[in-house]
Amino acid sequence: MCGIVGCLGREDAQSVIVNGLKALEYRGYDSAGVAIHSGQKINRVRAEGKLINLQEKLTEQSLPGQLGIGHTRWATHGAPSEKNAHPHTVGGVSLVHNGIIENYAELRENLIAQGAQLNSDTDSELIAHLIHHEISKNKLDFIEALKVVTPRLRGAYALLVMSEDRPGEMLATTNGPPLVVGFSEDSFILASDLLAIVPYTKNIAYVTEYETVHFQENKYQFYDKNFTSFIKEPQQINWTDDLVEKAGYSHFMLKEIFEQPRSMAKSLEPHINVENQSIEIKSLEPHSEFLQNLEQVYIVACGTSYYSGLVGEYLFEKISKVSCKVDIASEFRYREPKLNPNSLVILISQSGETADTLAALRLAKKSGVKTMSICNVEHSSLDREADMQLYMNAGVEIGVASTKAFICSLSLLNLVSGFLAKKKGVLNIVDENHLVASLMATPSHMESVLTCDKFFAEAAEHLKKYKGFLYMGRGVNFPIALEGALKLKELAYMHAEGYPAGEMKHGPLALIDEEMAVVMIAPKDDLYEKTISNLETAKARGGQIISVGAVNDNKLKELSLNFLPLPEVDWNINPFLSVIPVQLLSFHVANALGHDVDQPRNLAKSVTVE
Repeated sequence: MCGIVGCLGREDAQSVIVNGLKALEYRGYDSAGVAIHSGQKINRVRAEGKLINLQEKLTEQSLPGQLGIGHTRWATHGAPSEKNAHPHTVGGVSLVHNGIIENYAELRENLIAQGAQLNSDTDSELIAHLIHHEISKNKLDFIEALKVVTPRLRGAYALLVMSEDRPGEMLATTNGPPLVVGFSEDSFILASDLLAIVPYTKNIAYVTEYETVHFQENKYQFYDKNFTSFIKEPQQINWTDDLVEKAGYSHFMLKEIFEQPRSMAKSLEPHINVENQSIEIKSLEPHSEFLQNLEQVYIVACGTSYYSGLVGEYLFEKISKVSCKVDIASEFRYREPKLNPNSLVILISQSGETADTLAALRLAKKSGVKTMSICNVEHSSLDREADMQLYMNAGVEIGVASTKAFICSLSLLNLVSGFLAKKKGVLNIVDENHLVASLMATPSHMESVLTCDKFFAEAAEHLKKYKGFLYMGRGVNFPIALEGALKLKELAYMHAEGYPAGEMKHGPLALIDEEMAVVMIAPKDDLYEKTISNLETAKARGGQIISVGAVNDNKLKELSLNFLPLPEVDWNINPFLSVIPVQLLSFHVANALGHDVDQPRNLAKSVTVE
């Protein structure tokens, strides 16, 4: 959730840290702070609210020094306030923390019993107390103190720690949340995301689970779970700064919506033989025998990724003829699922660090079941731990509300279902060629759908006045209704619900009147006539109909207050097109209401705690 940045060995440490925190604003946060070691003491500045509040304080109180840590906090323990903001400092020990300590109450009670004076309501401050105690009372050195403290912590944590009596040293450790080291000449930059590091260096190393790094002046040492030292060589990445610029758009999210056709094409490119119009997923070929005998697919994810998984359920069952079950990760991991040995668990996460999805992966592996990751971040935890890996290739996604990653997940689920169908002998060459051709044509269709942006930009002032939105669809379009409702809730903070249209008479019909907008996704597919019947029922109750359907559908247009035309495409391609209008609707309504579209309240991009 939180953003972490650290710097050692640069004269402009404060600038590096603040710029890094700015690059991580997309993660969602409610306070920020910086602590810099001057060489004699640690100076700290914190502020509630947005980073600009911290920057204003720093113009009045600049912090000189070559060693420092910074943090943007998303509240878990304790309300958003300056006293709960990081870094936390106890007796000369300063630290920043991403994650959540589950045995917080027990640790807090013990520390108070020992006479500790707590200055915040956070779990993070307790860690600083524990480290300080080991250094001051038990006379342990810096690394030994951390070695004693970390086994006492239950939960997820990534930590950067510095001590006032060690002006040239820093410790970094993680158990779950991501942490990356950037190596730049005689200096080090650490962060929870590459975005904070790439302006300074492309030489990086990931700090993986239970690893610790001890930095001293211009040298460093990695330690494993048992604090045994080992060598980890930096790797060079190819990621340029301009990938995260707005490129002239008013918001990152709007830019990312318009980037979706290109992102889809990039997600398809590695796995399609254009000349033969065939699906060739090289990374899955070593698993051909397993896939040929596969009996069951489970898809596990959270939020928007879960909705892409719901589309995948239709793809696997219709194209691959394999039973598929989709679970929300936070439910899957706790319901003691009985997994078929000849099954595959597919886990979808944009960041590859989603805590519940990672836990589901580990549960599946513990059960002896094969796993496949679909994520956007190479070398992320999900990517490293899964048996099979596929990458969205969506590019950098800054807006908290996911768009490109959703489209790329749909692309990969189409490809995997087709690949599996080939291995099981249920997809002939003609049908494979048609599937590939339809997927390759989709980015162009998406470009045409993006022209409805102008409609929503103009209609937003009217749309924002509705008391709520009811999104409906049938079959493969039902998950798009759920995704549309989620986007409006995320961005516009308005009541919105997604329903299968056939369920309308089983309760939701009571909500419909002249102040309720009904967004109906009704392409011409095998459920079209039933969808139209459901729509007529909603209209008869006064529902204000916004419909998304085939371009020449005059019947749908007559029933609707507003009609958004889509190209006529195959059933499995419809979700790529119908999701764009619901994304644009949410964006423009939220913007018309004056909300921060890129950073919705209370939300974060990478959910690394339960």
